[in-house]
Amino acid sequence: MPGWGDPRARLLIVGLAPAAHGANRTGRMFTGDSSGDWLYAALHRYGFASQAHATARHDGLTLTDCWITAAARCAPPGNTPAPTELDRCRPYLEAELRLLPSVRIVIALGRIAHDGFLKAAGWWERLPPRQRPRFGHGAVARLSDGTILISSYHPSRQNTNTGKLTRAMWHAVFRRVRKLLAP
Repeated sequence: MPGWGDPRARLLIVGLAPAAHGANRTGRMFTGDSSGDWLYAALHRYGFASQAHATARHDGLTLTDCWITAAARCAPPGNTPAPTELDRCRPYLEAELRLLPSVRIVIALGRIAHDGFLKAAGWWERLPPRQRPRFGHGAVARLSDGTILISSYHPSRQNTNTGKLTRAMWHAVFRRVRKLLAP
């Protein structure tokens, strides 16, 4: 599943993998599932999406100043990609990062996306383990090239239905992004 959005984006969102009954079915990341409902509603609220809902690839939704991708490119069995699958998919994320020179802020949705971004961007190898940004909801790390990495829990049903991720927590991430991108 390819990433999509505005090629001049300053905001990059890295998810885990295409959802079997969402992106895998509709052909677009975070489209047609409950995680996408949370994501696109927030993107619309904070001015990154033309509409709050994503139902199909040709539903008229456009992104402004935002690109969406994932650490893994195929819907993984059991919703958890194996390390070898992530390794095989990493060159695609690496290529996307090279094609998105305006990215200033990265939101990593979950620990796998967080670590996947750090590996694809080369930080995993450049930084000793103790200096690597740690994953935690709302954690902000400023990398030496100026990129800001914000970690968030993934808006999966497992997190949203249990209250691990609330709307207030979710919106706080996007408010912070808007503030950081302000002129």
